[in-house]
Amino acid sequence: MKILKEMTISEVVRNYPESVEVLFSFGMGCVGCPSAQAETIEEACQVHGIEVEKLIKALNDNIK
Repeated sequence: MKILKEMTISEVVRNYPESVEVLFSFGMGCVGCPSAQAETIEEACQVHGIEVEKLIKALNDNIK
C-alpha cells in the first residue's frame, strides 16, 4: 500500500508507525491530536503550510 494525500494522519501512523519521524520532521506535531483521527494528510498540510507532494514523497520514501 502506498501513502496517499487522501489518507488520514491516524491511518498513516497506524499502518506505518515509522512515518511519525517524517511527520515530525515536517513540523507536524499533530500525530496524537484529535484532529489526526479525521484530518487527511492534504488537509493537515494546508493547515501547517506544508507542500503536500513533498511530504507524500518523504513518507513513501521512508516506507520503502
